[in-house]
Amino acid sequence: MIAPEGVQLLALKQFALVSPGQALLPLIVTSLDKSQLTLRDGDVLVLAQKVVSKAENRYVQLADVSVSSRAKVLAQQCQKDPRLVELILRESERVVRCQPGVLIVRHKLGFVHANAGIDHSNIPCGDEQVLLLPQDPDASAAELSRQLSRAYSAQVAVVINDSFGRAWRQGTSGVCIGASGLRVLDDQCGNDDLFGQPLQATQVALGDEIAAAASLLMGAADEACPVVLVRGLSVEGQGAAEDLLRPAETDLFLSDASQSDASLSDGFLSEASLSEAQCVDGEG
Repeated sequence: MIAPEGVQLLALKQFALVSPGQALLPLIVTSLDKSQLTLRDGDVLVLAQKVVSKAENRYVQLADVSVSSRAKVLAQQCQKDPRLVELILRESERVVRCQPGVLIVRHKLGFVHANAGIDHSNIPCGDEQVLLLPQDPDASAAELSRQLSRAYSAQVAVVINDSFGRAWRQGTSGVCIGASGLRVLDDQCGNDDLFGQPLQATQVALGDEIAAAASLLMGAADEACPVVLVRGLSVEGQGAAEDLLRPAETDLFLSDASQSDASLSDGFLSEASLSEAQCVDGEG
């Protein structure tokens, strides 16, 4: 899985600020040139979700948001801007947890995280403007992978990452929300361990591990390193971030909440699954 020379993680230098609707390929090519890098077969390029969302013009002005009665009620419970709560509800299929300062939801894309991934950090006019997740991160990754592979005559994989809080754990970590050109889930069931015993339930979330590794260089504040080149991994195959979502029938935590039918005011899980709320302030 790892080349003999090891794995390299290289943050692209002087990556330009992305304007709404701006194509990412020319920006990536320019940044690679400034970093004196080119792309080769097997490379994985990891992009922060924000640059993809900006390029897709996923901005929303809060002043343009009409607030529903459901959002007003929920906003009182979680003590958030009702306009933001309205957007969160529009992007979500279920409210998982609501308490003062915390709103955990299941996004329409299947992710369970704070505020439906809606963020106002590292964007202009952050108080009155927010940024949504890409509409289809896997499709965005697939298109960029095709463009990069064509431009460099090489098989280049793409991962789009975001920072998520995690149940039962403090802090946030990089997570793969979009991918193309690589396998993101490595099923090792049946492989032998060191003592010849077959592995029973080992699936490695390669997409998430790559996303988290790249996050070390990206940072979350003013580092301005939203694109990281990962080189030296053997991740041949095809997959998508969707492959990392646990099927509902095997989800031991969200399945028990289905009777609430995502009522948006009482769609809560048991206390055992709610520790993600501790990480909400770092989300995004």
